[in-house]
Amino acid sequence: MDDERLHETASELRLATFRLARRLRSVRAVDSRNTAMSDAQLAVLAALRAHGRHSLTALADRERVTAPTMSAVVTGLEEQGYVTRIPDDQDRRRVHVEITAAGEKVVTETFERRTRLIMTEITELDLTGDELRVLHEASILMRKLAEL
Repeated sequence: MDDERLHETASELRLATFRLARRLRSVRAVDSRNTAMSDAQLAVLAALRAHGRHSLTALADRERVTAPTMSAVVTGLEEQGYVTRIPDDQDRRRVHVEITAAGEKVVTETFERRTRLIMTEITELDLTGDELRVLHEASILMRKLAEL
């Protein structure tokens, strides 16, 4: 692929990803006080759900934020009952963070709402079988790109 084609592809992918992400972020589970969960909070809950218990430091590294930022996010989640802090058995200075059942429910509900939004939008496009296959294959490639 020549540089011009690569640039065009990267630009189109950036724009499409940004627009889709913005729409997806608008769909969230809402807690009992009718306040939306922040993107950072949902990302932490999703990481804990997918990868299990983490230390604050490991969670900060995974989410690419500072330890004080992660501590503030975790404190907010803990106050809402979505995570618990568990002292390390070996080192009392170290704390692990674990998702609660309420946190699992928020992640599941938010992801399901977002999936239904995309399903509705795909249905409205009335794609052919070949277009659906291409979209599926593109989603796999986008995931590889996102996980770099």
